[in-house]
Amino acid sequence: MSDPQITPPENGAKISIENGSLQVPDNPIVPFIEGDGTGPDIWRAAVRVLDAAVEKAYGGSRKIHWMEIYAGQKAYDLFNNWLPDASVAACREYLVSIKGPLTTPIGGGIRSLNVALRQLLDLYVCLRPVRWFKGVPSPVLRPENVDMVIFRENTEDIYAGIEFEEGSEANRQFLKSFKEAFPAEYGKIRFPESSGIGFKFISREGTERLIRAAIEFAIKQGRSSVTLVHKGNIMKYTEGAFRNWGYELAEREFPKQTYTWDQWERTKAEQGEEAANAEQQAALDGGAVLIKDAIADITLQQVLTRPREFEVIATMNLNGDYLSDALAAQIGGIGIAPGGNINYMTGHAVFEATHGTAPKYANLDKVNPGSVILSGEMMLRYMGWDEAADKVLESMDATIAKKTVTYDFARLMEGASIMKCSEFGDQMISNM
Repeated sequence: MSDPQITPPENGAKISIENGSLQVPDNPIVPFIEGDGTGPDIWRAAVRVLDAAVEKAYGGSRKIHWMEIYAGQKAYDLFNNWLPDASVAACREYLVSIKGPLTTPIGGGIRSLNVALRQLLDLYVCLRPVRWFKGVPSPVLRPENVDMVIFRENTEDIYAGIEFEEGSEANRQFLKSFKEAFPAEYGKIRFPESSGIGFKFISREGTERLIRAAIEFAIKQGRSSVTLVHKGNIMKYTEGAFRNWGYELAEREFPKQTYTWDQWERTKAEQGEEAANAEQQAALDGGAVLIKDAIADITLQQVLTRPREFEVIATMNLNGDYLSDALAAQIGGIGIAPGGNINYMTGHAVFEATHGTAPKYANLDKVNPGSVILSGEMMLRYMGWDEAADKVLESMDATIAKKTVTYDFARLMEGASIMKCSEFGDQMISNM
């Protein structure tokens, strides 16, 4: 395997972080991975939209200097390497990057290139904002009520990838040791001889840094609640601990800025429900963010039936995967759902299209570039370039409202004009 030679643009400068604050020059270098399958199509449209938004917002005083790095099929074809070290090093050195969808090699080796990047850079927050754009076809009656931000823990849970394949020597060795050390727990495995084994682990440190980021976001953005989503009624020492640690952190680190359901329960036990309700209302009237929790299965129901009750959601890896895709369906599908993977302590962030590579549509200039465009909007906002980010959102609203959309939306809208992927980018630029 070989590594690509990546040459930074001459006129660009590095983004840095000082005392926890991102320092973004007017000419930042931003690495990008165009992606596999439809990735090149959607990236070509997206980069023109993002450049236009920056130009219109700042009149030429700011400009992103893009630097291509490689991962996925293109990296393998060029360098016989699915994820070159030089690409990971560039993401680490330049802090903020963006990528299209990546294929995952079949068979041995890397389980998922996306997961590998998150693990290597310790991008512990998967940030998934979910909001509806007027005119986007939706299967729900009132999609305008959906306006949530999901903080999905990115590095733990079953996604850590500790598994033993059924019938393997490693599986046999593990089961033998497990039976000797924990015979009672071993007895709970219904069919040990034919079971694949996987580990689920949730740490206090991983939980706290995720929930801290969610609470800080809610406070900064003026959101009224953070919901801790878990299955702690069954998995008491992992998902139940996630809930408990979240409440403890809120009360310890944000005592004046939050009010928790745990506080309400304690006051109710000591003084009665009326006193607890009064205490909670006084805190909320004073601007406190309500920290509450919900069981994962009922959450998947209530985000459909009572979406306004959810503003910021903090949850573990697998729950977050389910929830973010389920919510995306309410606002038009994963084709328009953006995402970012962030380490708020180091400043590292990789923003990404959240859908797959759709290889059958590759090079047809057909698919919706909305996911990577909106991920770019998230990136601009993360960089502090809010004016450019606003241009992107305003243009997306205007373009969809005019029913100038790609085929996926057009087939569900009356009177829509079908745009190619590149033409949708043209429309967005003209609507800024």
